[in-house]
Amino acid sequence: MKHFTKALTGGALAFGLTLGLSSGAALAQVVTIATGAQGSLAYNSGQAVAKVANDAGITARTQPLVGYLPLINNGEVDFGFSNGVEAGYAFSGTGNYDRANPNIRMVGVMFPLTTGLMAPCDMGLTTVAELKAKAADLRIASEYTSSTIIPFYIMGGLANAGLSYDDFQKVPVASFVAGMNALGDGLVDVALVSLNSGAGQQASVKLKDRGGLCYVSLDDSDAGRAAFKEFLPAGDIVALPQNEKINGLQKGGANLMRIPWVMMTNGDVSDQLVYDMTKAIATGKDALKDSFGAFARADAATMAPASEVPYHPGALKYFEEAGIQVGQ
Repeated sequence: MKHFTKALTGGALAFGLTLGLSSGAALAQVVTIATGAQGSLAYNSGQAVAKVANDAGITARTQPLVGYLPLINNGEVDFGFSNGVEAGYAFSGTGNYDRANPNIRMVGVMFPLTTGLMAPCDMGLTTVAELKAKAADLRIASEYTSSTIIPFYIMGGLANAGLSYDDFQKVPVASFVAGMNALGDGLVDVALVSLNSGAGQQASVKLKDRGGLCYVSLDDSDAGRAAFKEFLPAGDIVALPQNEKINGLQKGGANLMRIPWVMMTNGDVSDQLVYDMTKAIATGKDALKDSFGAFARADAATMAPASEVPYHPGALKYFEEAGIQVGQ
């Protein structure tokens, strides 16, 4: 009987140790960060953030996905990235979303994105007023079947001058890059191009005999800004001076679109986890920049602008602690 009792006690102890180890493993939660395809903006952002998160003691893993904001809303993924305009549309079920995602929450801005409408320089379309005067004769990239937010950028730029897609000859393209390629190949006269993007630079080189590509400067009047924000409520119009190092800004600079690139989560993720993630990002600029150069534009002081998507309480806790203004 003593041997039996001893064996039972030993077995119970072993079971207890196993249970304890299992519980400890469960406590080491693996956090998922959704990203886009390899080489994309979301992918590069996710790799950089995952590194600083792991360095801060958060066990984070990236997961390449497409169209993942609804997955964040449903709690299938913990974190992910979006431009601020699309995040607002996803939250409210407007724009390029036909269903609301009311459980998504904002963590904060990673860095700003700058983009604008471009045309071959020899066309003389340096302002949206000049674009308006020639609209009927111009071919413009449209549809963007695999990048459905891009037409809203373009519609915002056109509305800024009192224009719409219907004022142009529309040429359907598949993606953001395809639109830039079509511009370089002479298939369209106007398309959206991100500041210093690789595809945009390649298109400009192809059009070297036409002076390359030049940005179409937006109207920065109050009325122009209001029309722009009808399509891009999270966006702004910023004046960039002439800069020989930036493709398309060699001739007097231009007023371009600026949209925040943001990190999202959902309302069910714990306050502590979101607090820890927000702190790791806000204090980890050097490490983030080393992993992905776009983080050189990050600024913790402006990480929490006004947003249609509510901020997660964990993020708000960190912003209050760090003295970062929210909603400015």
